[in-house]
Order: sequence, then C-alpha cells, then structure tokens
Amino acid sequence: MTLDALVARAARRLLEAGSPSARLDAEVLLCHVLGVDRTWLYTWGDRQVPVFERARFEALLAARAAGQPVAYLTGEREFWGLRLSTSPHTLIPRPDTERLVEAALAHGASPRGRLLDLGTGTGAIALAFASERPGWSVVGTDRSPEAVALARHNAERLAIGNVDFRAGDWFTALDHEESGERFALIVSNPPYIAADDPHLRQGDLRFEPASALVAAEQGLADLRQLVVEARAHLVPGGWLLLEHGHGQGKAVRDALADAGYGEVATLRDLGGNDRVSLGRHVEGGTGGGRS
Repeated sequence: MTLDALVARAARRLLEAGSPSARLDAEVLLCHVLGVDRTWLYTWGDRQVPVFERARFEALLAARAAGQPVAYLTGEREFWGLRLSTSPHTLIPRPDTERLVEAALAHGASPRGRLLDLGTGTGAIALAFASERPGWSVVGTDRSPEAVALARHNAERLAIGNVDFRAGDWFTALDHEESGERFALIVSNPPYIAADDPHLRQGDLRFEPASALVAAEQGLADLRQLVVEARAHLVPGGWLLLEHGHGQGKAVRDALADAGYGEVATLRDLGGNDRVSLGRHVEGGTGGGRS
C-alpha cells in the first residue's frame, strides 16, 4: 500500500471514530512513525510503506481512534515554533495559549526583567517567552514533579538556558526569605473548567490530568487565588496575566479590580473569545479579592 492510500484509509477510519482533524491526525502519526515531515509525505506519496512501520502506524491509529490524544501518542507538540515533549502528566499546549505569550511579550518589552510562570506543565509558556527574551530570568513552577522534570527536559532539548523550573504549588516554590522573590510579570494558565462541564467528557480532555483542568467555584477558584496572592510577588508596576475560559472574562476582571490592580483589561483570542485578563500592581491598592 502506498503512503497516499494508507493516509486516505486512516483518515476515513479516524473520521468515523469522531476525530475533528482526521486527515491531519493520520499524517502526523505516519510522519512520526517514519521520522519524516509532512512535506516529505506529500512529495513521496507513491512510495510503499514497509511492513514494520505499517504495523506501528496501525497500532497508533487504533489508539487515536479510541480517543488518545495525538500529542501523547507521538510524545510531542509544537508551540510557538518550539517542539516540546509531552506526557499524560501535563496539559497539551494549545494555540489559544499563544495569546498569553503574545501579551507577556508586549508587557515585557524591556531587555531585562523577571517572569514567573505558575503551573508551567510542559514549560510551554515559560520557554516561549524565554526564547524571545534571552535577557530575562524566567521561573516556572508546578506542583507535579513529573511536570517539572518534563519542563526541564524541554529546556535542555531546546538549549534555552535563562529559565529555571521548580516544584511547588503556585508560589510555594519561591524564595520567601527576607523580601522574597519579585517579578515584573507573572503569568499563568491555571485550571479554569467547572467540574460539571460536559467538555471534560469529550476529545483530548478525557485523557488529560483533571488536576490541571478543573477548579472549584465554577472554574474560578484558582484564578481568584492567584489574583490575590500574586500582589506579594510583583514589583511595583508589575503585571499579572491570566488565561481563562471564554465566559470568565468579567469575573476575572472583577477579581483583579477588587484586589486593587490597575489598568484591568481582557484580551481576545483569534476566535474573538475572551482569553487573557490582566492587571497592573498598583502600590497602595486595596488588596483582597472576591470569594
């Protein structure tokens, strides 16, 4: 069977299984097995597929048809032009989160500074920012030791040296001696899905760690906690930037305003949905937040 025929048949199978990106999934999995890129696949589509590689492809295809995420099957996902290793211990980096990176770069335009990425997972946000701002010192924290190990692996693999990954729940991984560590930018893509959200039973979300997806208070608990606690770790004039669900913009803006942040705003993603809310640490702000 030729490459073209194998991909076409695989795409039909995945489409019947409910994949929203059946053709792309089939191509990515076959490229992974063959160790080639998609351009090669298009160029040499009339070639025959060796028996061993076809068997490996069929096994991955069956797993994908059962719902397993492509990023877990291949062990990698591209984000901000960086090829990141992935694992079931972390969320799969998604294009929508690049909006958070764009916002961080816009508010971190100076040649030097410090950025903190809370709940770093694969390290996607921290590594994307660090790759664009080599003069900055970037810290990423995650309560999962497996996630921290993976983020460190990605940093080494990409030869990005201005980032430090630490294990700890939110701010607990930081140095709290004397005045503690402070940052010009604090960013996070925290859990923000409500426990009863039907999307948790659909697509890739079924296989991703629930601890990185679900938050109490209809998905707002962690967002509100970060709003309150971040003030103690921002330099005067520093910015807090939070990714959230498309229906949570107003609630996050209210939390930021109640906590005394200034210049509160919400940014939209390419789909026109509320995606990132932000505020600036104002000295003498009221502090406190909504419960």
